[in-house]
Amino acid sequence: MTQYPGQRPSASGRAGHSGQYPSGQYPATSPLGLSLPEGAGRRVLVTGATGYVGGRLVPELLAAGFTVRATARHLEDLSSREWFDAVERVEADLQEPGEVREAMRDVHTVLYLVHSMGSGTDFIDRERLIAETVAQAAADAGVRQVVFLGGLHPDKPLEELSDHMRSREQVARILLGGTVPALVFEAGVVIGSGSVSFEMIRHLTERLPVMPGPKWLDNLIEPIAIRDVLYYLAHACALSEPVNRAFDIGCGASQTFKAMMSDYAEVAGLSRRRILATPLPAPRLSGFWIGMVTPIPRGIAMPLAASMAEDAVTEEHDIAALIPDPPGGLTPYREACRRAVARQLAGDVPATWDDDVLAVRDPAEPLPSDPEWAGHTVFTDVRERDGDASPQAVWRAIESIGGTTGWYSTPLLWRIRGVMDQVLGGYGMARGRRDPGQLKVNDHVDWWRVEAIDPGRLLTLRAEMRTGGRAWLQLGVKAREEGGSSYRQRAVFIPQGILGRLYWRAILPFHALVFPAMARNILAAAGRLDAEGPDAAGRGAAGVPDGTVPSGAVPSEAVTTGTAPAGGAPAGTAPAGGAH
Repeated sequence: MTQYPGQRPSASGRAGHSGQYPSGQYPATSPLGLSLPEGAGRRVLVTGATGYVGGRLVPELLAAGFTVRATARHLEDLSSREWFDAVERVEADLQEPGEVREAMRDVHTVLYLVHSMGSGTDFIDRERLIAETVAQAAADAGVRQVVFLGGLHPDKPLEELSDHMRSREQVARILLGGTVPALVFEAGVVIGSGSVSFEMIRHLTERLPVMPGPKWLDNLIEPIAIRDVLYYLAHACALSEPVNRAFDIGCGASQTFKAMMSDYAEVAGLSRRRILATPLPAPRLSGFWIGMVTPIPRGIAMPLAASMAEDAVTEEHDIAALIPDPPGGLTPYREACRRAVARQLAGDVPATWDDDVLAVRDPAEPLPSDPEWAGHTVFTDVRERDGDASPQAVWRAIESIGGTTGWYSTPLLWRIRGVMDQVLGGYGMARGRRDPGQLKVNDHVDWWRVEAIDPGRLLTLRAEMRTGGRAWLQLGVKAREEGGSSYRQRAVFIPQGILGRLYWRAILPFHALVFPAMARNILAAAGRLDAEGPDAAGRGAAGVPDGTVPSGAVPSEAVTTGTAPAGGAPAGTAPAGGAH
């Protein structure tokens, strides 16, 4: 299904921020101030448009004048992007040849910006299948050029590379051997606000002032700023003739990973870090270490750590003959860090590495917005309270939940559950949130994901923690006729097998502590926001001590379990799940 500028997706049960730039009205200047090529008259297809690189590249391509077609597995995943109305949208699974061919119709250049790391243990085979499908579909559709962003790695036999690097090199070889010419960029560590590499460096450096680590901390790495990656990708779409070759790209200076962490500490204004590389390689241990200290889950941390076991340095700079260096030269590592830190402090992070994980979720995975609960055992926990706080203040408290605000109750229990999740390979509490005061569809909030949001009324979060089933948490507010507001909090858990049922029974005592306090304290925080007056609007809410109840709050609580009725949830709603 292809949608053209101006069309909106059909109702899906998810609400999202609509695009603000209709077709032909997107600003003609680069959002990052890049020197862009002339793209008028050329249509490009961006695969992985919801991901970290793709989500940042689309506005640059639009500013250059290209006609941009963006693809995603679910069109609603694109609806929160400000450029949504300025692009052609196509819903496609890149493993389905027919869908990919249709997406490539009348396209000059295809940007291959997807990867499957983090989607399961079979990601190498999945990437091979996708690459073969894309290469054949491009030939069938008459595409002139394919552009692929791969990984920088040593010149070794394929079987000697790490799983992550082997999968990237495998894709590059498939595309280079295809009928349509492929321009392959091989990049090392990409530095930018929200990139997986930058987040790993940032969290390791900020949280561990004295750090023993794996011996790959002494390996040589040549980073590259995300702005330079975007510069190369944009210019690759405007070449006068197709090119079939791989090029190394980097900042032009290599350093050890340990030195990169020390440099980041200086840029971020941290005290001097003591980083010690141990003699043991221990790739699995180092992957576990990354997964525990950073928000990167073990499914990504393991292959990422294994890829760090080799130097990643450019061996040539031939790309300069095809695409000249950016005006002013390539961005040095410290400058890339400075830019990334500044953007994060400003909350200007339009896409992160986590969006790449979201982009490759299994299309067969049931969506929490599906109302098909019939026949399922569904455990619920419902808490309702009335209070004097205004609905607007209650909503601000709801929307600021998680991250630095916390979860309004028993912080120690939340932290313990977060550590348990990280030990099991999940996100834990380390992921935080993208913006401290506002949420949009698909934003991450610690181990949750925003499934749907009806501003001022209802927030639905989908759990991405390790549980024995599927879980959601729904927080809502409505005005009372007599004044004040009614707050409703609903957790839903659909267990998988006997372990899921045992899991729910085991955590019921914790729910009895967590959920009543959570409902009380959200109303308490809302009361404080009302007391602060209009100036408090938009600032979010701070947590309050357990047991604090706003004046006039009247509890009305229920806990229910059972099997969902036929027909499930009402249309347009989603189930919700608690602090598991």
